[in-house]
Amino acid sequence: MSDDLLNIEINGVALQARKGQMIIQAADAAGIPVPRFCYHDKLSVAANCRMCLVEVEKMPKSVPACATPLADGMKVFTKSPKALQSQRAVMEFLLINHPLDCPICDEGGECQLQDTALGFGKVESRYAEAKRVVDDKDIGPLIQTEMTRCIHCTRCVRFGEEIAGIKELGATGRGEFMRIGTYIERAVESELSGNVVDLCPVGALTNKPYRYTARAWELTRRPSVSPHDCVGSNIEVNVANGAVKRFLPRANEAVNEIWLSDRDRYSYLGLNSPDRLQRPLLRKDGVWQEVSWQEALAAAAEGVQELINEYGPGQLGALLAPTLTSEELFLGQKLLRALGSNNVDHRLRQSDFSADAAAPRFPQIPSIADLEQVPAFLLVGSNLRKDQPLLNTRLRKAVVKHGAAGYLVGTYAYPFNYPLRGQQAVSPAGMVAELTGIARALTDDGGVSSAWAARLDGVTPTAWQREVAASLKSQKGALILLGDQAVASPYYSALCALGQLIAELIGGTLAQTSPGGNGAGAWLAGAVPHRRVGGGHLQTPGLNARAMFEQQLRGYLLAGVEPEYDAADGATALAALRAAQCVVVLSTYVTDAMRDYADIILPLAAFTETGGSFVNGEGRWQAFEGALRAPAEARPGWKILRVLANLLDLSGFEFDSVAEVTAELRAGVEGVEFSAAALDPQAVVWPTAADALARVGDVPSYRSDALVRRAGALQLRGDTPSAAVALNEADARRLELTAGDRVRVGQGAAVVELPVVCDARVAEGTAYIPAALDGTRGLGAAYGTVTLERV
Repeated sequence: MSDDLLNIEINGVALQARKGQMIIQAADAAGIPVPRFCYHDKLSVAANCRMCLVEVEKMPKSVPACATPLADGMKVFTKSPKALQSQRAVMEFLLINHPLDCPICDEGGECQLQDTALGFGKVESRYAEAKRVVDDKDIGPLIQTEMTRCIHCTRCVRFGEEIAGIKELGATGRGEFMRIGTYIERAVESELSGNVVDLCPVGALTNKPYRYTARAWELTRRPSVSPHDCVGSNIEVNVANGAVKRFLPRANEAVNEIWLSDRDRYSYLGLNSPDRLQRPLLRKDGVWQEVSWQEALAAAAEGVQELINEYGPGQLGALLAPTLTSEELFLGQKLLRALGSNNVDHRLRQSDFSADAAAPRFPQIPSIADLEQVPAFLLVGSNLRKDQPLLNTRLRKAVVKHGAAGYLVGTYAYPFNYPLRGQQAVSPAGMVAELTGIARALTDDGGVSSAWAARLDGVTPTAWQREVAASLKSQKGALILLGDQAVASPYYSALCALGQLIAELIGGTLAQTSPGGNGAGAWLAGAVPHRRVGGGHLQTPGLNARAMFEQQLRGYLLAGVEPEYDAADGATALAALRAAQCVVVLSTYVTDAMRDYADIILPLAAFTETGGSFVNGEGRWQAFEGALRAPAEARPGWKILRVLANLLDLSGFEFDSVAEVTAELRAGVEGVEFSAAALDPQAVVWPTAADALARVGDVPSYRSDALVRRAGALQLRGDTPSAAVALNEADARRLELTAGDRVRVGQGAAVVELPVVCDARVAEGTAYIPAALDGTRGLGAAYGTVTLERV
C-alpha cells in the first residue's frame, strides 16, 4: 500500500482513500450517499448544519462526515440506527423554523432540503410554538431573498469570501437571531453573484428574473455554450412553453468548473426583448415593409449584384460579430470571397492593425485550468475581473493559494478581488512607455536585435519597472496577458511587440483575450481580411474593419453587429453606413439606427436557436445544438447565407445541415500548417508626443454585445458606469472643472454633452468616457483624443 493511502470501511465495504481526506469525500468517491447542506466540495468546511452525522466505530457520538478526517482502519456507518437517528434529529431541528412553503417556492422540485426531508423528515412536527420570521433583503436585481427559509449553511458567505473574492454577504447575530445579509442594506455587486442561487440548498436565495415563471419539472434542458467571452462557459438552457426561462452552469472543470458569470447567467433576458426582429424588412420607396423571405433575399442578392457590377467587388465589405457561430462566420467570409472581395472582419473594436502580418493563428490564452499554477503575471490593458470573470477566478487562485505575483499596467486603476504587487494607471501611450521600461530593464546585458536595441536606446527604467522585470524573470513560466483594452488601444501593435519581447526575455508566455465568445473561431474561420480559413496568408489582403468604415464603401453586409455600439469609432461607422448604396443586415434585433442606414434587414436566430460551434481562447472547439425554434420567421445565420449565395449563383454552398458546414470548416482548418512570424518593431505604430487629452473608452461588461445590452436585470446593476466624463482630480483642476459640471465633449465632428465626475482611479492625462452607452455612442474613437468645453 502506498504511504498516501488508507484502508477504511464504509457500510462494510472495504475502500482506499488518501491521507487528509474527510469521511464525506471518501463516501462521495465511492458513490455512497451522505446527506449534507453546508458541505460543498468547492468551499471550505463549515460543519455547521450537522446533517452529515455518521457513526464511526469506537467513537461514542455521531460525528460530522464533512469535518472528520479518515484514519487507517476506520469503520464508518452512514445508515446504522445511530446514524439515522442523528440525521433525523437534525432534520427535525432544521424544519422547526422553515416556512414549509414548497408549493410557492421557486426551488421546489430541485430543492436539496425538500429531497433530504423526504428521506429523513417526519410526517408530523412536534414543534407547536410560533415560527421565526426574517425580513427579506433587497440585494439587487438578480437575486431574490426569502430569508425565513434560510438554514444558515453559510454557503453563500463562503462563496463570496473564497471564490468571488468579495465579502458582501455575512452572518450577524447568534442562535435564533442569526441573520444572513449585507449588514448595511445594499445590492451585491460581484460579477459572480448569481452562483449563490445554485449553491443555496433551500429557497432562501433564488433567481429574481426567473421567479414564478416556470416549475423545475416543466423545463426542457439543453446543453449549450455561452457567447459572451473567450472562456466559452458551458451552460444549460432551460426552456418552457417555447421560451428560454433561465441559463444554468454545466460542470466542466477544464473551462468554467461549476460557475457562471452573471453576464453568462442572465443574458437570456435579452432573448425576449421587444426589439426582437420577427420578419424580414425591406425598404421600399423610403418606407419599411415586412416582406416574405423570398422577396427579401431576392432584393438582397439583386442589390449586391448590382453594386458589384457597377463598382466591383472591392466596394463590398462584411462585418461579422465575434458572437456568431464558427459556421456562420465561415459562410460569411466564404460568400464575400466567392464574390471577389477580401473585405471581411470581425474586429470592430480594434483600431490598430499594423501587427496583422505577424499575428498568431488566433489570439490565444494558455489552458484555463493551468492559469491557477501561473507563478507571476503581468496584465496589460485588462479589466479581467469584469471582462473575463472566470479567467480572473483562476488567477485569483494562483495569487491567494500559491502566492503568485501579479502586476497590472492599464488605462484605469481597476479594482481587483486579490492583491496585486503593483498597478499603474496611465494613458494609452503611457502603457507603451511602461512596457518599454520593463523591456529595457530586462536588456541591461543586451541580447536583443539591433532594431530593438535602437528602440530601447535612451530609455531609463523606473524603480517600479525594474521591480516588475525582476519579478517576472525570477519566476519560470510567467504570463504576459493583453486584455480587451490593450486590443482596443491605438498602439495595440506596439503592445504586442513589447509583450512578445518581454515574454522571450523572461522565458514566459504572451497571451491575449479575444472579443466575444468566438473571437478565436472567427480567426480560424477566415473572418479577417488577410487570412484564409485556418490562418493561411492571403496574397492580396482586404480592408480591415476600420478601413472599411473610413473609406466609406458602396455596400456592406452586417451580421450580428450594431456598429453604433460595437465599432471602435461609432460616429465614423454610422456615417459610412448612411452613405452606402446597399446595406444588408442580418440581425436578431432591429433598432432605430438600423432602420436609418439599412436597406434590407433579415431576422437572425439567436445562438440558443441554432446549432454550431464556438472556439474559446484556448482553441477548444465546443459544439452545441439549438435549444428551441427561433420565433416567428427568424432563421439561423448559416441558412440565410447559404440561400443568399445560391441566389447569387455561387458554387460551393450546397449544405443541407450545419454539420456539413462544420465538416468543411474543420477540414479547412486542419489542412493549414501555420507558422508564426516575429513582429518587427519598425513595422508597428508607436506613440508620438502629444499634449491632447486622451479618451479611455472601455466597453462596460454589461454592454458588450447586442444580447447583453437587452438583458434588463443586468442593465440595473450598479457596477455599470453612467454616461459621464470621469477625470483625475489633477486634470479637473487644470481644466477648471468640478464634479457636476456639464461639458461639451468633442471628437472631430461628433459632439455630446455629459456631466463631469471626479475619480481617483482615472489616469492622469485621460478622460474616462465609457463606450457602448446610449449617452456616448454618438462620439468618435473610443481611444482617440477629446476636447472638453464647459456648457
